[in-house]
Amino acid sequence: MPHAPPLGALLRQYGAGSAVACEPVDQGLLNRGYRLCTTRGRYFLKHHFDPETADPAAIARQHRATQRLADLGVPVAPPLPARDGRTVAVVGGHAYALHPWIDGRHRHGGQLTTGQCDRLGALLGVVHASLERVMPAHARARTEPVAADAADTFALIDDLLGRVRRHRPADSFDELARHRLLERRTLLERHADSRPPCGSSVGWVHGDFHPFNLLYKGDAPAAIVDWDRLGLGPRAEEAVRAAAIFFVRPTGTLDLPKVRAYARAYRRTAGATPSELAAAVHRVWWERLNDFWMLRWHYERGDTRADPQFPAASALAVWWTREYDTVCGAFVE
Repeated sequence: MPHAPPLGALLRQYGAGSAVACEPVDQGLLNRGYRLCTTRGRYFLKHHFDPETADPAAIARQHRATQRLADLGVPVAPPLPARDGRTVAVVGGHAYALHPWIDGRHRHGGQLTTGQCDRLGALLGVVHASLERVMPAHARARTEPVAADAADTFALIDDLLGRVRRHRPADSFDELARHRLLERRTLLERHADSRPPCGSSVGWVHGDFHPFNLLYKGDAPAAIVDWDRLGLGPRAEEAVRAAAIFFVRPTGTLDLPKVRAYARAYRRTAGATPSELAAAVHRVWWERLNDFWMLRWHYERGDTRADPQFPAASALAVWWTREYDTVCGAFVE
């Protein structure tokens, strides 16, 4: 097994018996997860590998937050404490956490009924409202990320186009990347004066709410997982960003009836206003126009794990620009 975790040392810290089987979990782009079976039960072992989120103190804060959310009835899977009461085990300089295994499966928006989309939006609204209750009040600084500058994006597009030209042997991904980069440059030239202003409502957010971080058991959400990005951010933008992932179709369009059901429920449970959602739609649309993280992974890092997502995600930015008013209406009506 590549990157095999130090099971003996970890299980001794937790008193979780002896390992019977340990299999990598495929989903996830940043951290490593394992389905672990021992003589005492089944677990999810998480290796906090990404340097940006692997600080043990930060992980422990996330763990305390999920335990408080669980106490409020939010479907989460808090970590198990080790013998010393800590929920983060550091072995060989690497941080690990042991969670109960949750039987469930991931479901994208195409697999959800309209009623389940309503429930999904309500769930995210409850998460945001509950985080405001359980996170420390003194940490609620209201800072907001600055929207991307189109001038910087033009420079990035030129750099990526150069990388595409130099890539050998050229393939179909290069052809699509070149087409989308040129297309996006034209769109940004046309909409360069649409950079959104500051002013969004900032609060506590999950930070990475998407289908691979939500487990379903039957028709109901069983657990929201992967709280590595827990932090302060624009809440309504997280709602819009999540919808753009859950409800994107392979052709790069959004299932707007489902978006509408989801957004109504989110506004109701989070206490968000239509104007907040409209501003969030604009900011996430602008973010998508200026964002090329998948191409940067491919050409700068040589990391192709996000390549399957690129066709739909890159087409969505174009369709969203063309159907801007209709998309905005689905979030605010």
